Amino acid sequence: MNFAKLASAAALLLAVPLAPLTAQDVTVTVDADAPGPQINRHIFGQFAEHLGTGIYGGVWVGADSEIPNVRGIRSDVVAALRAIRVPNVRYPGGCFADEYHWRDGIGETRRSTVNANWGGAIEPNTFGTDEFFDFVEQIDSEAFISVNVGSGTIAEAADWMGYMTADTRSTAGQERAANGHEEAYEVPFLGLGNESWGCGGNMRPEHYVDLMKRHARFDRNYNPEQAEGGERPMIRVAVGPSDDDPRYTEAVMKAWSDRDWSWSIEGLSLHSYTVPQWPPSLPSVGFDEGDYALILQTTLKMDERIKLHSEIMDRHDPEKKVALIVDEWGVWLAEDPGTPKGFLQQQNSLRDGILAALNFNIFARHADRVRGANIAQMVNVLQAMILTDGPKMVLTPTYHVHRLYLPMQDATLVPVRFEAGSYTHEGITLPGVDAAAFRDKAGGLWLALVNLDPNQSREIAIDVTGLAVTAAKGEVLTGDNVNSLNTFDAPDNVAPAPIAGTVTDGTLRVELPGKSVAVLALTP
Repeated sequence: MNFAKLASAAALLLAVPLAPLTAQDVTVTVDADAPGPQINRHIFGQFAEHLGTGIYGGVWVGADSEIPNVRGIRSDVVAALRAIRVPNVRYPGGCFADEYHWRDGIGETRRSTVNANWGGAIEPNTFGTDEFFDFVEQIDSEAFISVNVGSGTIAEAADWMGYMTADTRSTAGQERAANGHEEAYEVPFLGLGNESWGCGGNMRPEHYVDLMKRHARFDRNYNPEQAEGGERPMIRVAVGPSDDDPRYTEAVMKAWSDRDWSWSIEGLSLHSYTVPQWPPSLPSVGFDEGDYALILQTTLKMDERIKLHSEIMDRHDPEKKVALIVDEWGVWLAEDPGTPKGFLQQQNSLRDGILAALNFNIFARHADRVRGANIAQMVNVLQAMILTDGPKMVLTPTYHVHRLYLPMQDATLVPVRFEAGSYTHEGITLPGVDAAAFRDKAGGLWLALVNLDPNQSREIAIDVTGLAVTAAKGEVLTGDNVNSLNTFDAPDNVAPAPIAGTVTDGTLRVELPGKSVAVLALTP
C-alpha cells in the first residue's frame, strides 16, 4: 500500500486552534458502590477481510520476504497487535466471505480467483485457513469465522468446520494434519453468513431465517469443549440488522424465541458504519471542522441504534441470552486519491480516534446486551489500527485509543453522572464531553473521558461516591488539529502523553484538552 502522497497531504491540514478558549467546568460523579454489568473484552474485536492490502502486504508478506516475518506473517504487525490484546479476529469477510470457498486456500496448490467485490483484484488464496490460524495464534487471539451462506452450501460450511475442529480420527482432521496442523483449531465464534440482506444474497428475512436454522444445526463444532453443552460452547452469530432497519432483528429473534431443541444461536450481528451519506465522500485528510462535527454527530447515532434493536431483542429474549454483536463498525470515508478503486484505503486522524472512544463508551453503557464488536478493519482498510507500505508500518490514532482502553477489557461498568454541556458548530450541536467509568479485573477504578469540543478545554471535577480518591493518572491523546494524523515520516504526530489530576480546595480536578481522549486510573 502506497501512502507516500499522504505524507505530503499532512502539510495541508486545515487548522483548528489547539490553545483552549475559556475552560468549562464539568463535574463527573462516579458511583463506585453501584457496579453494573461486565464489559466483555470482545467489544474490542478486529476484522480482517481479503480486501485491498488488508491481508496481502498488511498481514501476509510470504516466507521469502525481506520484511521480517514468521512463516510469512509480518512480525511488526504481530507485535503491535499483541500489545493491544486483540480478543478475536473476524475472517474472511465481509462481502468476501459469501464468495469464499475454503478449499481454494488449503494445501500446496492454491486456486487463484477474482475478488469481484473489492476492485477485481486477483485473489491468490496464498493466505487461507491454516495461515489465518497461525496468525491468530501469533497475536494470541481467537477466531471468528464467517461461513459462506450466500454462494456456498451447507455441506461446504459443515466440511470447513470439520477441517478446522475435528480430530484425526476423521478424514477432515487427517487432511488438516497432512497440511501441517494435527491438533484441531478452536473456533469460539461462528458467523452464519454476512449481510444476507445485501451483498450476502439480498435475501428476505424469512428466507435467511430458514437457511440460518440449517446452518445453526449442521455447521457443527467437533471440539467437545466447544460443542453445545461443552465447557466453552461456540457462539453462533446470526445475520442481524443494518443500521436502523428492524426487519432482520424481528425475524431472527422471533424464530429464536419459537425454536425447538434442534437449533439455536447465541448472537445477533449489527452492522452500522459512521457514514453521513452514501457513497462515502468525506475525505480522510485535510477536512475542516464542519466535517468533524458531522462525522461525530453521525457516530453518536450508534447509541440509538443499539437501543432500537435491544428493545426488539428484549421482547423475544427478556433474559438477554442472545448477545448483540456489532461486528462491523467504524468510519467509512472516501478512498484516498491515487489508490486502487475498491481497496477502501483511507487515512486515520485524531478525529477517528475520538470516534472510536465514543463508540467504546456506548458499547460499555450497553454491556448487558452488547457483548462483542469488530472494528472495520484491522490493517490498511477503512478505520485501520495499522498502516503499512512495504517494510514501513505506522500506528494510527485509532490504535492508540485501543491501547488506552485496555483496562476496560472484561471490566465491570460503574455508573457515572455528569452534565455533558455542548459543542456547537454550523448548526450541529453535540455533547461537550462523554465519560465512562469501570473497575478492571484487579478491582482498580478507571475513568474514560472524551472532549468533543475541538476549541475549548474542559476542567473536569471528579467526585467518587463511596471512595476517597485523591489521584487521577493516565494518558491523553490529542493533537494540533482534529485532522492531525500519523505518517511514515511523522509516526508520532498523534501519540498518547501523560496526564494527571490535581487536588484543589479538596476537589480532584483534571484539565482535559480540546479534541482529546483520556483514560485515568483513580486511586486513594
